[in-house]
Amino acid sequence: FVPAFVGLGAPHWEAEARGTLVGLTRGSDARHLARATLEAMAYSTRDVLLAMDKDSGVEARELAVDGGAAANDWMMQFQADILGLPVRRPVNLETTALGAAGLAGLATGVWDSADAFLGARPEPAHFEPGMQEGEREVLLRGWRRAVDTALFWARGHDG
Repeated sequence: FVPAFVGLGAPHWEAEARGTLVGLTRGSDARHLARATLEAMAYSTRDVLLAMDKDSGVEARELAVDGGAAANDWMMQFQADILGLPVRRPVNLETTALGAAGLAGLATGVWDSADAFLGARPEPAHFEPGMQEGEREVLLRGWRRAVDTALFWARGHDG
């Protein structure tokens, strides 16, 4: 699944691309679509992270995550596997609200310093990559084929 409902963003930048499902068979069902959606988020994150690494010249050593999708342990493990990097997930997935609470606590004296606030947080969950490089490459080849299909569709069938 290539989730390009309003175009394909970084690093592909194709406004005319649309959401694309490839590789369906008679045996495909809702479970396959759900998994493909989770995988697409991980693959897309990898594409953006690699572009950031290239543009900045700084290689990522870890991915810190938050938000609703980060609650899915399977997806976080797949993300670590597909990146080949550790993924760190806080106990509190809504870090925007936590940050606002931290600032309020600093302003009212609940914490003496940002370090005191940060030190009071529980230890995050860590997901370590466990996928073999060969398996990762096979999966990434499939993702690139799917993205190429979405791009081909967007750019027209004659070129």
